Amino acid sequence: MSQKNSPTSSRKYDHLEINLKNDVRSGLSTGLENYRFPHQALPELNLDDISLDLKLFGKQLSAPLFISSMTGGTERARVINQNLALAAQKTGIPMGLGSQRVALENPELDLTFQVRNVAPDILLFANLGAVQLNYGLTPADCQEAVASVEADALILHLNSLQEAVMGEGNTDFSGLAAKIADVCRALDVPVIVKEVGWGISKSTADLLVQAGVAALDIAGAGGTSWTEVEMHRAEDDQSRKIASTFLNWGIPTAESIIQVRESHPDLKIFASGGLRNGLDIAKTVALGALMGGMASPFLQAADQSAEAVVAEIQRTKREIQISMFGAGVADLKALSEIQLLPIK
Repeated sequence: MSQKNSPTSSRKYDHLEINLKNDVRSGLSTGLENYRFPHQALPELNLDDISLDLKLFGKQLSAPLFISSMTGGTERARVINQNLALAAQKTGIPMGLGSQRVALENPELDLTFQVRNVAPDILLFANLGAVQLNYGLTPADCQEAVASVEADALILHLNSLQEAVMGEGNTDFSGLAAKIADVCRALDVPVIVKEVGWGISKSTADLLVQAGVAALDIAGAGGTSWTEVEMHRAEDDQSRKIASTFLNWGIPTAESIIQVRESHPDLKIFASGGLRNGLDIAKTVALGALMGGMASPFLQAADQSAEAVVAEIQRTKREIQISMFGAGVADLKALSEIQLLPIK
């Protein structure tokens, strides 16, 4: 399988290589470091009895943790996706696929996204760029992307800033809310809208809730910076300088969760963007998220083996449990009701 079958495939190859080889973190922090749990010295709990279970879109999950969307479209990405899926199946957590646009353009690359053969039971999210709805993508294409990988839901991702600093970017984001609403009406699976690392504001959440989305992945600033990634890809100094100008752009993850939760208390919120351990995940749930997603820690592990990903997931789950133990709560409902203390 050729690594660079098309401009989109070539870009996916570049993105994967840059993320694996470079420090591409945002210049901002997640904001989670500004909060702490109230410590309970006598939790009156057995650590091993603490439940991380929850149900989402009709499937039982073992923890409020998911593998964030990452990659596809190349042979290395196929192996990584297989390793991620094997680990998700073994540990009972959801997985998001990378953007499948490349497979719609080049059907022979669909194989790089196929994971049901190793993960028949997981909650699986298909993934396409929302902006492509302004460049010919139709609700029927979205349904095809879902069906081709037997997904349980569709992620439409928002990456306006990345497209703006990318030499070949698609930058017409006008009228997208109405087209996202069309997709929500047309599909027979839930539609999730996801940022890719700059956060979702209250006003954007308002638009998307009106469009009928089932959940939002706020993906705040503090993790991978796609302007940093595009800076590494840039072919000239001018483009590099433009991309570097926006390394500190975005709404930190903690702030984005709070903004969206306050305005939409019943909305399913997924949190991602710079989460690195179970304590981060626990904090996002306490702030109002249903679950938290991680990408970079799992990507590095998946480049090694499925077993390495399983080890990362098990470590993260234990850290969530210990966070709850220290805070004196026995289940996720109680965790969601904790008032975190601001660090002054």
